[in-house]
Amino acid sequence: MTPTSVGMRCPECARQRTKVVRARSLYSGEPSVTYALIGINVVAFLAELVTGVSLLGNSFGGSSVILHGALAGPPVADGDYWRLLTAGFLHFNLWHIAFNMYALYILGAILEPAIGHVRFALIYFVALLAGSFGALIVTPDSLTVGASGAVFGLFGAAILEMRSRGVDVMATGLPLWLGINLVFTFTFNGISVGGHIGGLIGGALAGVAIAELDKRRNMPRLAGPLLAVAIGVISVIGAIAVAHSNT
Repeated sequence: MTPTSVGMRCPECARQRTKVVRARSLYSGEPSVTYALIGINVVAFLAELVTGVSLLGNSFGGSSVILHGALAGPPVADGDYWRLLTAGFLHFNLWHIAFNMYALYILGAILEPAIGHVRFALIYFVALLAGSFGALIVTPDSLTVGASGAVFGLFGAAILEMRSRGVDVMATGLPLWLGINLVFTFTFNGISVGGHIGGLIGGALAGVAIAELDKRRNMPRLAGPLLAVAIGVISVIGAIAVAHSNT
């Protein structure tokens, strides 16, 4: 036995060193899904500008992209179920999309290399759909657009994933950034409270499902992703049910 700072250990154990996990160790690989999502959002915003949305204001100008893609309870109840998805790729103005894409870029660079492209995309879309569900619960008759619900979901998933890997989450600044955005959510008018909270809950649940079940060797490898898919399906069913209940 060999004396060490933590007591007596066998020679082999004494030679082992605990691997230190740092936040920057998560930054590896190309977040290609993140880039693709940003590209889709930018193309959609350009289509909005062409069809009448103002660059810096909130004027839609009869934009067909907004009219046929934004989220609202009545059209969803009439069968426009695609709005639950398309609304997450539309934005009101330049500042709206700029902030969301900046946050998506930062969070994607952290989370996507850590969990893989498919799992990252899954969390993003589950959070987006959960955000649509939340928006219809809180403001069913309001016109809602934006990737904020998905971004809030990435906040929750990134914080939980980093914590599960032993990273000092508070040192990354993500909890503070999330907290500031939550304050803005409940302070300023015109922000979708339901969309943000719904996305945060959906993304966090999907992230937990993937992170925790992936660790368990007695569980099938697809158990976590399948549970995340189930959360997305429940969000869609719930959103449609809420839309019908308010008509």
